Formats: sequence, structure tokens, C-alpha cells
Amino acid sequence: MSEINPDWRIATKAIHGFGPSDPATGAVSVPIYQSSTFRFRDAQHGADLFSGEAEGYIYSRMNNPTVNAFEREIACLEGGDAAQGTASGMAACANAILAECRSGDSYISCDTVYGGTHTLNSKVMPRFGVTAIEVDATDFDRVEDAIKQAKNCRVLFFETPANPTLTVLDIRALTELGHKHGLTVIVDNTFATPILQRPMEHGVDVVVHSATKYIGGHGDVVAGCVIASAEFIEKMRKGVFVETGASMTPLSAWLLLRGLKTLPLRMQAHCHNAMRVAKFLAFHPKVVDVSYPGLTHHPGHEIAKRQMSGFGGMVAFAVNGGYDEGLKLIDAVRLATVAVSLGDCDTLICHPASTTHAAYDPEERRAAGIEDNQIRLSVGVEHSADILDDLNQALRQL
Repeated sequence: MSEINPDWRIATKAIHGFGPSDPATGAVSVPIYQSSTFRFRDAQHGADLFSGEAEGYIYSRMNNPTVNAFEREIACLEGGDAAQGTASGMAACANAILAECRSGDSYISCDTVYGGTHTLNSKVMPRFGVTAIEVDATDFDRVEDAIKQAKNCRVLFFETPANPTLTVLDIRALTELGHKHGLTVIVDNTFATPILQRPMEHGVDVVVHSATKYIGGHGDVVAGCVIASAEFIEKMRKGVFVETGASMTPLSAWLLLRGLKTLPLRMQAHCHNAMRVAKFLAFHPKVVDVSYPGLTHHPGHEIAKRQMSGFGGMVAFAVNGGYDEGLKLIDAVRLATVAVSLGDCDTLICHPASTTHAAYDPEERRAAGIEDNQIRLSVGVEHSADILDDLNQALRQL
């Protein structure tokens, strides 16, 4: 087998991948090429590698065989020409944006994003003369007005489903709007993964992931990736990536390759459990609001049905009361692990207002739909009855 069969379903692609695991040795599991540098055959070979006249490996900050194997696999699953592994999800977001924006430029972002992305938008990018404008991306008129008013607008960035509210955005409609104004459209697909949603099939230019989450799936790696056309990846590499050193490690890439093989099975289990949890919470007297795209009352339910093949493993809900009641619920769980991050086999629970989204000021949080009593639940793959029992006993304590 030399290349992937285009007729394979996504679950088969996730296991068999782009092609032979390691053509050099025939190893079924890609080896960890734990080397910082690579030997040149002679001086001319080194010169040819640096000039681009020859293909090969120089230094693992630039490229590495294990990392390249992961990049081929994730590009294949997302439907992109190429990919770049990064040291974290934030490195993926920053490099993708900076590939298009320089001092004096601006970009549009949805207003409900991961707290680290909000800090990138509001605190980091302005230091380099790049302006981020956050806007409610469920309102196309507001998005278009923001684009028209922005100076040298280059990018439309959004995540769907959004962190932590599970807001669902219409990928195709927003992409068409961005392209109408000549923007590069970047989508954070972390919550859905390519198993449930492939934004490039809807016209998106660039997809980013925090691969730490579902792609890794076991809470043992921090990494990210950018998937796009070969031209975009090359521009990003030459323009910002290589020299800023946001490289993925070989061990991280190996862990992610392992994670991809079980990703379809894990996402099936996450989706099954999350639906059961969402339905349970929707009828609980101490819960005032549940956000899960699989529930018919969710504002983005119909959009999610069109652009996703499953509704994911994340559930957001609000408890009766305010900030203190949210914290009290967090302290009452026994099975769920109180921790940030998401996508692990373990059920993880956190209070966004005091942790992942504390970088928002209170008014910004409310505008983004992040309430003080909101809980973010990354539903794991434990037996669903045990997850429900844990939530039930914790809610009884409020």
C-alpha cells in the first residue's frame, strides 16, 4: 500500500492512515525519531538541504520524521493538502493568524472562544500592532459590519462548537461571507475533531486544533496542529513558524499518532455519554440551562445536524444560583476529575468563570454567554450510569 484509498470511510482512514507507517523499516508503529539533528552525507548534501534543492531532515525544530508522519495523517483526516504540528493549540492559533497578519492589519474573531484565544486577541496581538475584533458570529450582519469597519482586515477566525458555551456557528455561511471580503477563514475544530466535522469540506481555508484534547485523548500530551493548503503551510513556515520555534516534539507526535487510531471509537463513546448526560441535566430541578447541540432546543441544533456527524462530548450547563453555587458543585463531584482541558477518557469538570475563561472581564463573559454559574463538562468514556450517579449526588448537595 503506497497511499490512502479515497473510498475508505473516516474510521478506516484514522487507523490505516496516509500510507505505510515507516517505509524505511516497515515498522507498523511509527518510530519515535528522538533526534535533535540529522547527519548530512557530505557538505554539498547539507547545502542542498538548506537551499531546498534536496529533500530530507536537518534539525527537529524544522522537521522530524515522526512529526511529519502525524502531519500527513491529520491532513488526510481533515481533507487538507498539508499540515504543521505545533507545540500547543495556542501555537497553532497564533501561527495561523500571524501567517496572514502583520503590524497594521486586523482580523475578526467570534466573541465566544477559549480563554487563551481571547487573551491572544485582546492582549498579545495588539503588542505586535495587530488588532482583533471580537463579534457575535451568530449575527452575520454584525460580522459583515465588523469586516467593513476593520482596517486591513485579513482573517475571519471562529470556533464551533464554541468553548465553553457550545454555541454552534454556520461554517459554510461564515466562510462564504469571509471569502466575499477576501479574508482567509480559520476554524478551530478542537471540540468536534475531524471525525465529527471537517470544516474544509465547507470551504474553510485553514483548520487548527488543540491536539492536546480529543486527538491525544489520554491527558498525556500538549500539542497542536494547523491544516491547510501546501501553499499556506509553506508561507506560515517561512514567515513565522520555524524561526519562532513552536515545534512539536517527536514524542508528542507519536502519542498523537496513537490517539488517532482510537479517535473514532472514543468519539462515538463521548457522544453517546454526552447525550445521556445532557438529557439528564435538562430535566434536573437544580439545573437552569443545558447547552448541548444534540438537544432539539439548542439554538444551533439544525446547523449542527447539517455540518456534524455527531454532537460531541462537551456539555455546558448552569446551576441554580450564581458563582458560589458553581464552585460548590465542582467541589461536590467524586468520579469526575476537577481539572481544565478536555477530551480525555476521564470525565473532566471545571467552572469557566474562575478558570479557563477568567481572562474575560465579567462584562465580556456575560456578552459571550459565559455565566458565573456555568459548568463545563468534558464527558468521558466511563460507564454513563456512573457519570450520571456522580452528577446526581453532586447536584443534591446544592
